[in-house]
Amino acid sequence: MLDLDRDIHPLSDFKRNTPKYLEQLRETGDPMVLTINGRAALVVMDTESYQEILDRLAYAEELAAIRKGIEEFDRGEGRPARKALEELRRKHGISR
Repeated sequence: MLDLDRDIHPLSDFKRNTPKYLEQLRETGDPMVLTINGRAALVVMDTESYQEILDRLAYAEELAAIRKGIEEFDRGEGRPARKALEELRRKHGISR
């Protein structure tokens, strides 16, 4: 979670004190906002935290796709798996 008092810094300060900030990133796992001319410009974070975000995003996208499929099937837009697989077998000449 971003801490506004701790995690927003000028890029110039980050460049001067990189080891200190890298240690903070590793210890907290929280992202850090870097500013240029007083405006937010960059977000930096440790790789472990970034990977966790990517994993959560992938999971959320998978859940959304599953829900969409269920809703489409409930609306009668789907077809049974056996029928769909049989159509694919015939289309691509795949034997059982």
